[in-house]
Amino acid sequence: MTRTLSLILLVATVLAGPILMPASTSAQTYTFDTSHSQVGFKVRHNVISWVHGRFNSFEGTVTYDPAKPKSLSANVTLQIASVDTENAKRDDHLRSADFFAAEEFPTATFVSKKVTKADKDGTFQLIGDLTIKGVTKEVSMAVEPIAGPINDPWGNTKIGTTATLTINRQDFGISWSKVMDNGGLAVGDEVHLLLELELNQTKPDADADK
Repeated sequence: MTRTLSLILLVATVLAGPILMPASTSAQTYTFDTSHSQVGFKVRHNVISWVHGRFNSFEGTVTYDPAKPKSLSANVTLQIASVDTENAKRDDHLRSADFFAAEEFPTATFVSKKVTKADKDGTFQLIGDLTIKGVTKEVSMAVEPIAGPINDPWGNTKIGTTATLTINRQDFGISWSKVMDNGGLAVGDEVHLLLELELNQTKPDADADK
């Protein structure tokens, strides 16, 4: 009886195939899926309303280990000429020396340096250097808890998050505006940035060992 039971277990093991081990939680690099992400902003206009815009051309990477979330690092590059507020005349003005001086400074970048302790809801601060118009300042970006990793139906391993940041454009030498009759500015100084990101895990180069 014992030998029969052992034989049954052996056959079952062979038919079941190899045992699946838990996925590794080591740090992985993810790149922005720009088809499913956006980098937007808003700024006060004439004191009473908001103008919204976005950058249509951007890229970035995140290195992330779910087991060590404070080791997360990120870098982002925006192509300034891709600024889009759905108003061609205004966009040309934003690209000019009055604002971004896009020809002289074609990109804006963010490079992270460290992660601070998460809040109760899991949101953490990503500290890093933001460079706009040739000026670099340390900033703190609020990042929601990382979602994933998950596997999509097309075989991609993905993570996602939303990050927000408020800056004073004057800190980066972007000072153009007009004064309203009540003393307020036609273009506000505070700019609110919103990054809604979906990222793909970087796959190993199939030709790396060739």
